Amino acid sequence: MANHKSAIKRIRANAAKRLRNRYQAKTTRNAIKKLRSTTTKEEASPLLTKVISMLDRLAKRNVIHKNKASNNKSKLTKFVNGLQ
Repeated sequence: MANHKSAIKRIRANAAKRLRNRYQAKTTRNAIKKLRSTTTKEEASPLLTKVISMLDRLAKRNVIHKNKASNNKSKLTKFVNGLQ
């Protein structure tokens, strides 16, 4: 257990940030699944812009690695472009 006041505060802050990061990451994963389940390009295009924005935000905040975000964006864009 932490002995300093600042260390105790840091533990609380880290816990709050972890919850926020987990929530945002899970929301993004769900949005990716929803995008992958679409069958038409008209449905997928607006979803793609939202998902790309979410991925960029996660990468900027170091929740996920920037290369992982870039890789996901590339694969999802290819997927949407391949739809009819």
